[in-house]
Amino acid sequence: MSPISALANVHSPGEFGDYENKNENNLLKISEIKNLLIVQIVQYKNSTVSIDSIDIDGLKLKDEPLRVVNNDDTRLLWSGPKNWLVVSTKKNLFKNILQNFKESDFAVTDLSHSRAVMQIEGQEVKEVLKKGCPFNFNSLEKNNSINSTYNGIAFTVDLLDDDPDKVRLFALRSFGESLYHSITDASLEFGFKSL
Repeated sequence: MSPISALANVHSPGEFGDYENKNENNLLKISEIKNLLIVQIVQYKNSTVSIDSIDIDGLKLKDEPLRVVNNDDTRLLWSGPKNWLVVSTKKNLFKNILQNFKESDFAVTDLSHSRAVMQIEGQEVKEVLKKGCPFNFNSLEKNNSINSTYNGIAFTVDLLDDDPDKVRLFALRSFGESLYHSITDASLEFGFKSL
């Protein structure tokens, strides 16, 4: 049995909004990202374990606001003090995480099937995000991540690249379709291609 994607009922390929007479390279590109391992790691307050001694796929956790540590397969997003999201294309990484993070010090939760993930790429990405979120996106840099709301929907933004801007948006699966509609509505004025 194969899993049903969070946006299967709303995401369809095509060009939408003000796309006519525009170079295809200038259109926003919106896609759903599937088959990611998404794990939340929270260190308990009474834990004395140093996170410097633990690595995930060759990466060290950093307890610094907005910080994302990454390699080609895995991204470690700071979500709050002693709280991280591990996002990876390596599905077998979960076993390694469970071995390295002891239950007495960390809460480890697999969120892979409880999140809707979409990716937006293009020059107007930050303008789309500004339409529904109070965060100052002008200050967001490559390999930064924030938690905020978009039109009242809690979401996480991970800035993958800044030339052109490329972000991944994570939301609870139950709010995925609503976030998708909000983002695509905000993208109509710029024109977008749904991949």
